[in-house]
Amino acid sequence: PKRKMEQDLSATVDEQLPKHRDLALKEGKLAQALENLFALEKQTRNAGDIPSTSRIAAAIVKLCWEVKDWKELNTNIINLVKRRGQEKKVIKTMVQEVMTFLDQFQESDLEAKIELINTLRTITEGKIFVENERASLTRTLAKIKEAQGKLSEASEILQDAQVETYGAMDKREKIEYILAQVSMCIKSGDFIRSSILSRKINKKILQEADLQDLKLEYYQLMIQFYSHEGQYLDICRAYQAIYETPKVKEDKEKWERYLKLIVIFVTLSPYDNEQYDLLNRINQDKNLEQLPEYKALLKHFLTLEIMNWPSIKALWEGEAAKLQAFNVDFQNKLLQDLHKRVVAHNLRVVATYYSRITVQRLAELLDLNRDDTESFLSDLVVSKSVFAKIDRPKGIVGFTRPKDPNENLNDWSSNVSNLIDLIEKTCHLIHRETMVHSVKK
Repeated sequence: PKRKMEQDLSATVDEQLPKHRDLALKEGKLAQALENLFALEKQTRNAGDIPSTSRIAAAIVKLCWEVKDWKELNTNIINLVKRRGQEKKVIKTMVQEVMTFLDQFQESDLEAKIELINTLRTITEGKIFVENERASLTRTLAKIKEAQGKLSEASEILQDAQVETYGAMDKREKIEYILAQVSMCIKSGDFIRSSILSRKINKKILQEADLQDLKLEYYQLMIQFYSHEGQYLDICRAYQAIYETPKVKEDKEKWERYLKLIVIFVTLSPYDNEQYDLLNRINQDKNLEQLPEYKALLKHFLTLEIMNWPSIKALWEGEAAKLQAFNVDFQNKLLQDLHKRVVAHNLRVVATYYSRITVQRLAELLDLNRDDTESFLSDLVVSKSVFAKIDRPKGIVGFTRPKDPNENLNDWSSNVSNLIDLIEKTCHLIHRETMVHSVKK
């Protein structure tokens, strides 16, 4: 239950605070001023005068700050929290007062700043009423460690706070904090943890109009994660989510860039039903009419015709150079993967139109040597994209899938049924002709 105020000591506090402040700052007697203030704090605390106690606690820490006595500041923060029957509001007011000092530290006092943050994090640990302040302190400390190049340590510090369980924190602050956690994990190379943390964010909430900036930041971080994992289809979906953001749609330069990246990564994605469906949906976007080169690239992958790799390569390299979205190493990797997708597409086209073909002819169609042709074909067979068998002595590739016994029996049954139907129909026609001929006689 909330404690009732037994005595209002605000008048006494108004009178005493300036005197003790002058004693510390003008006469240099900090220890005596603090002793007097702690005695006054005890009096107001026992009287249940919470506002006055809060003012005294704030005055104590401010005096220590003004005389730059860091050791005394840290000691008195802990002493104030440990006072018998100390009210939550007093602790919260004091913590908020001390937090205002953090931005005023000089670079030469960085160690003192870190020590003060650690003191505040210690006293706020496990206290729900100051969980927001603790999260802010944790983030500040992580930024300092990041600036010092200690990424792993910064990542561990940030993960100390489970902000998704904080009731007092609004959703925007929660998302910002989780995004900071994800970003730090990616920077420190902990991609598994970054994936786990990213799932704490509900994507539906990011669709809200006032959270567009956080939505863009979230998907940019996910693109970094998917790029590391080589998940091109997920990268494409992330760019699609950015592209569909109203903030991006309003800026032609931005949506053109993201639409280009969508096309690039959907064509780089391995072929499956999901990729093919996404390919068709992207192709229906009316904005693609303004990007004829990318429309043509999509058309190549949607048409069952052999693609010419040199022309595709030249088109892709030219557009990638204009975008300037990739570093040299990543661009080379993307080009190699695009070559694989083009070869895979060409193999599916060949498998559609041929039942048997020589390896030599297949290599000519794919613009590859014999060994590379067999290697690509083997990979597609393993991934079950196509069915094929290579007769190496004869140098022939067969694309006809053998039927299992059930399929053969079904075919035979169907053929027999069709034959019987034909015989019955023929007998009926003969019988009819016979009847007509006998009537004429």
